[in-house]
Amino acid sequence: MTKMGSKNDAGVRELKNGFWAYRFCISVGGKKIQQRGSTDQDGNVLRTKADAIRARKQAIRLAQLAPMLPPKEEVVKKTVKELFDEYCEKGRSDRAYQTVHKQDSIWKNHLNSKFGNYYLDEIPVSAINDYLADLYYVDGYAFRYVESFLKMFYLIFGQAYSRGYLSVNDYNRLCVNKDTKIHMPKLKVDEDLEIIAFTDDECAILDEYFTGTTGETAFLLGRYCGLRINEAYGLKWENVNVEEGTIRIEQQMQYQQGLIKLVPLKTRNARRTIYLSKRLIDYFAALKKQQQEFTPTQLAQREQNKTNITDVDGSMISSLLLVNTLPNGHIQTVNTMKYHTRVIKQTYGIEFKFHYLRHTYGTQLAVMNTPTHILCRQMGHGNIHVTEKYYIADSRSGIDALKSNLEKL
Repeated sequence: MTKMGSKNDAGVRELKNGFWAYRFCISVGGKKIQQRGSTDQDGNVLRTKADAIRARKQAIRLAQLAPMLPPKEEVVKKTVKELFDEYCEKGRSDRAYQTVHKQDSIWKNHLNSKFGNYYLDEIPVSAINDYLADLYYVDGYAFRYVESFLKMFYLIFGQAYSRGYLSVNDYNRLCVNKDTKIHMPKLKVDEDLEIIAFTDDECAILDEYFTGTTGETAFLLGRYCGLRINEAYGLKWENVNVEEGTIRIEQQMQYQQGLIKLVPLKTRNARRTIYLSKRLIDYFAALKKQQQEFTPTQLAQREQNKTNITDVDGSMISSLLLVNTLPNGHIQTVNTMKYHTRVIKQTYGIEFKFHYLRHTYGTQLAVMNTPTHILCRQMGHGNIHVTEKYYIADSRSGIDALKSNLEKL
C-alpha cells in the first residue's frame, strides 16, 4: 500500500519499496498533459519526499517549456554490432596493437553473440550486470579479466554517445549515474588482488638459479630494475649507459601475428630512466667486455644466428642490438621465461611469475623508505596512488621492520 503526501505535497507519494514517485496533470497551450515518474531527469531514483517534490517541479517546468523548444533531434538507431564495426573502421587507428587484439578477442569470442543484435538504447543494465556476474562467479574468470569486459562496455557506450547513437539520458543511465550504471560484481572474499613479492629466502634461491642461465639478464632487469617482461626483452644496448649507471626504457617487445616486434610503450609514463645498482653496472660492463673479445669465428656465428626484427619506426634491425641476445647470436624473447617458470615450480615449489620480480623490487624499495615520487618514476606508474600500494603491502621485510620498531617503543 502506498502513502499519499500531505495536501501541501500533492502529487508525490511513497512506494512500497520505500522510494518515492510523483504525478501531475496540467494544461499547456490548451492541451492536457499527464505524467508519472519515479526518477529525476538524470535517471536517479527518488529516495525522499523532497527528491520527489523537486523532480515533480522540474518535470512540470519542462512540460511547460516543451512547446517553446526546437524539435528534438532524433537519435540514430544502431545495434551494438553496427557501432563496433564503425569504431573498428574509423575510431581506433591510434590504438596499440595489443589493445586492438584484446578488443577483437573479447568481441568475437564473447560479446558479439550475446549483445551484438541489441539496439544501443535498449540494452537493460541488469542484462549487462548479470552477464558480468556470471563471468566472475559462474565461469570463474579472474576479477581483473572481467574488468576488461566492463571497460569494453564503457568503450562501446562512450563511442555511441560521441557519435550520436545514444541520448544523454541513456548514456547517464548506463555509464554515469551511481544508482543505475553498469558495474563490476562484488569481489569474492578469497580473491587476491594484493601485490605478491618474493621473500628474501625465495630471492636467494632465484638469484642462484638464474646465474649462468639463458634467462639471467632478463631476470636481473626484473629483480633489480623492476622492468616489465616486455620492457626487459625489448631493451637495446644503445639504451644502456654503463658509465652513468642508467638504462633508458623506450620500447617493448611484443609478438604480433606471430612476428617479434619492438613497439611503443603502453603509456607515456612508462618511458623512463632507471638507475642501476653496482651489481647491475658490473654485470653490463662484463657483457660489453665479452662482446669486445669475440673471436672472428664467434662474430661470424652471431651474424649467422641473428634474427631481423621490426623496430618501433617500422624499419628492420638486427636482434644483435638487443641486450637479451645470447653470445651465439640467438635472440631471447618473452617466451624464453616460460621454461624457467616450469623448472622453478617443479624444483623449488616457487610460483614464479616474472611480474612478481617487479612487485618485489617495488616493495623492497618501499620498505627502505624510498621517496614515493622517486619510486613512482622508477616503476613507470602513471598514478602515484598505484605506487603507494607497495608501501602498504605486507612484505616479509616490512613485517620484520615493524617488529624491530616495536621493540624500540
